[in-house]
Amino acid sequence: MKTYKVSVRETTNNAIVKFELNEFITQHQSFEFNNIDEAKSSPLAQQLFYLPFVKKVYISGNFIAVERFSIVEWSDVQDEIAEQIESYLNDGGIVIETTAEAKKVPVTVYAESTPNPSVMKFVANKKIVTSLFEFTSIDDAKLSPLATELFHFPFVKSVFIEENYVSITKYDIAEWQDITIELREFIKNYIENGKEVVVAGAAEQLEKSTEQLDSNFDALDDTSKQIVNILEEYVKPAVASDGGNIQFISYDENTKNVSVLLQGACSGCPSSTFTLKSGIENMLKEMLQGKVETVEAING
Repeated sequence: MKTYKVSVRETTNNAIVKFELNEFITQHQSFEFNNIDEAKSSPLAQQLFYLPFVKKVYISGNFIAVERFSIVEWSDVQDEIAEQIESYLNDGGIVIETTAEAKKVPVTVYAESTPNPSVMKFVANKKIVTSLFEFTSIDDAKLSPLATELFHFPFVKSVFIEENYVSITKYDIAEWQDITIELREFIKNYIENGKEVVVAGAAEQLEKSTEQLDSNFDALDDTSKQIVNILEEYVKPAVASDGGNIQFISYDENTKNVSVLLQGACSGCPSSTFTLKSGIENMLKEMLQGKVETVEAING
């Protein structure tokens, strides 16, 4: 059973607010409604149009964007709308009728090489998951229909999925020049056909939901919290751009040792273990003087 959580996100247009969800409510389809008549195929959009200040409703992936008339300010009403959407969805309300005509948004996927010669990053022009996932075998991939299908290719060794991309690690039997186009087309068609990337509730089952991660963070000691914040701010953005991730595992106050997990393109990369270990080690030593001596990097 899905449990929906709604977060309010501002946009560059102060008339529009995004209500972002922890689960996808459409299968990579987008719908736009300019009034209550147009919204006949969306009971959720119709409900929103009963609010007199709602001008336009846009539903896509894991968010609902609402444009307002100027009779109210978002700061006065956004929390109430977030609660209304959350209650509606958790009560089993229908988002879009199956007969609804989706707004055609072409899916593009491009391949991008990474510092790890065994890993290729396939980047989509839309969000495909709300958490990050790594699968190292077909048994491991039960919660991801996409990863399960990718493992049917004999050269796929592991699959790492984050917000808008899939990083694939290959076995040495194949060369990227021979398989990249095939994989790119497969992923593009898969997303375009509205197939499920991960099953509902996968993040919760793997204890990766925002609430679970926040709870785990709150349970850490002060130094571990500082380490996590440094990794989030200074390290993760750089490794994400290379198709990988780095995850804090533990901190030992007595030995002053930090353990981190390397995932995606970072895992097994000939250069990343040394580079990340020495780079992170130097950064943590400098920023948390006297508290960190060594960093142990573990491949996922």
